[in-house]
Amino acid sequence: MTTLSSPADRLQALRQAMSDHGLDGWWQPSSDPHLSEYLPGYWQGREWLSGFTGSVGLLTVTQDSAGLWVDSRYWVQAAQQLEGSGIELKKWTPSEATAPMQWLAEHLPTGSTVGADGDVLALKTARRLKEVLGSHQLSLDTSRDLLSAIWTHRPALPDAPVTAYAGGWSNEPASARLADLRHAMKDVGAEVHFLSSLDDIAWLTQLRGSDVDYNPVFLAHMIVTADQATLFIDSARLDGALTTALEQEGIAIAPYETAATVVAALDPHLPILLDPARVTLLLARELSDDTPLIEQIQPTTRAKACKSENDLAHIRDTMEEDGVALCEFFGWLDEALAAGTEVTELTIDEVLTGERAKRPYFVSPSFPTIAGFNANGALPHYRATQEQHSSITGGDGLLLIDSGGQYLGGTTDITRMVPVGHVSTEQRDDVTRVLKGTIALSRIHFPRHIPAPQLDAIARAPLWQEGLDYGHGTGHGVGYFLNVHEGPQVISWQAGSDSTTAMEPGMITSIEPGLYREGQWGIRIENLVANRSSNPSDFGEFLYFETLTLCPIDTRLINPLLLNDDERTWLNTYHREVYERLSARRLSDRALTWLQQRTLPV
Repeated sequence: MTTLSSPADRLQALRQAMSDHGLDGWWQPSSDPHLSEYLPGYWQGREWLSGFTGSVGLLTVTQDSAGLWVDSRYWVQAAQQLEGSGIELKKWTPSEATAPMQWLAEHLPTGSTVGADGDVLALKTARRLKEVLGSHQLSLDTSRDLLSAIWTHRPALPDAPVTAYAGGWSNEPASARLADLRHAMKDVGAEVHFLSSLDDIAWLTQLRGSDVDYNPVFLAHMIVTADQATLFIDSARLDGALTTALEQEGIAIAPYETAATVVAALDPHLPILLDPARVTLLLARELSDDTPLIEQIQPTTRAKACKSENDLAHIRDTMEEDGVALCEFFGWLDEALAAGTEVTELTIDEVLTGERAKRPYFVSPSFPTIAGFNANGALPHYRATQEQHSSITGGDGLLLIDSGGQYLGGTTDITRMVPVGHVSTEQRDDVTRVLKGTIALSRIHFPRHIPAPQLDAIARAPLWQEGLDYGHGTGHGVGYFLNVHEGPQVISWQAGSDSTTAMEPGMITSIEPGLYREGQWGIRIENLVANRSSNPSDFGEFLYFETLTLCPIDTRLINPLLLNDDERTWLNTYHREVYERLSARRLSDRALTWLQQRTLPV
């Protein structure tokens, strides 16, 4: 077969494969058998088919139409990358969850069949898709992966070694976490629990890997019963000592590809706990129709979200190390721009990652660095490439830098704004209003167990007051040397409020309001915070946010007249703490001078 070099060619090949298998439509999500956010190359089928490189998107295809469904973070990027592909951009909003399903129903005649690879289709999505299609007399076939027939140079599955997460970074053994999980299973009457989400498995087993870019996880499934735990992974990836250690912790090893077979052989009368949003049909379709299902959020999802005091101590130290790297970088950047040295968005990524790499226990970036100058900053998930990037030297305006690091002692994620040349009054006002939102949410106390989405309006209020808003959420959970995006908490009014998103002590969450003027500039200011217990009162238990991130917020971009006294106090207090903690570390003269200048009170 000849190489399919363009999205148009690949779409044509997909349609031929659809025809060969009697399929009238195709559903191609951005997912793998573990429903990961960042995907190993083998499962980046949506990107390969469409040419759209964003991390989230859904491709729907019929014989004469195709649509790529993305949210507001990617509308501009997708429009550019889809040009000439024959794929129409579909602007997807959370209120239109079933819009792609309805689109297929509208574009296919009664009696048609839609295909999807069940191995990468979440059980929850499959049920809803089948329901919507069925209401239009359409059927769903999830039995095959069409890409395997047309993707001639498909990447291989990762096979790097998996290692123990040891060295004092976590003082809780896997056996203890398994015991807690079994207690949670018993509480809901479950005899079996299976997991496919990679961060849950890494957390539960106290192992780490490098199978997914930016996230220290590895490909595996897991089945836990009352007296046995089985990790489905290629045994060649574990050395003998680690295999023995896992056995001593009560974890047996089985081949990765046998997970579905083992599920099919389970006693059909045993109640099984699963999360339909975190398990695909790869395992779920092997269950007997008579198997009792207990469907709820995975207990490990809540457990790993609540960091221990030991975890938080390591994270605070990591934030200082990351803060030193940021001071070194920003000191270099100010000096380079003042000297007229050529600096591009690509240079920023290179130098910033280089500074982090000098810090102890740094492993990798925690996501692709976003360095967007002016209009590029208005694309929330912009990524500069060799083919398309902007020079910053000699320009005027706003530079947005969103970056993070994976360290053995924690995961970081921070966004800061930098003034370049002349900055307008309107730009300063926009930055200040976003900062007011960051401060407003950072300062509050709130009831324990409150659903996290209910906090969203606090950060948006200063923007709403001026008729402004932003399309993304205000905050996401962050792992402990795990995924930079994790649940269950999410600060976004669009997420809906229920008990699964309840705020608990020890959770780490981002606070990152923004403002984006398409074609002009974008603004986002982001810190990570930890939920801490406040003094109880007659009205119950309350929490507050401890700000973990340590890096100045550039006051050259602030209109102080828009800040009230409480906001100035918060900013000056934050900067005083940043200076005291980072100046106690070893900084170069340039970085220390930058830190002193950027933390002066306003």
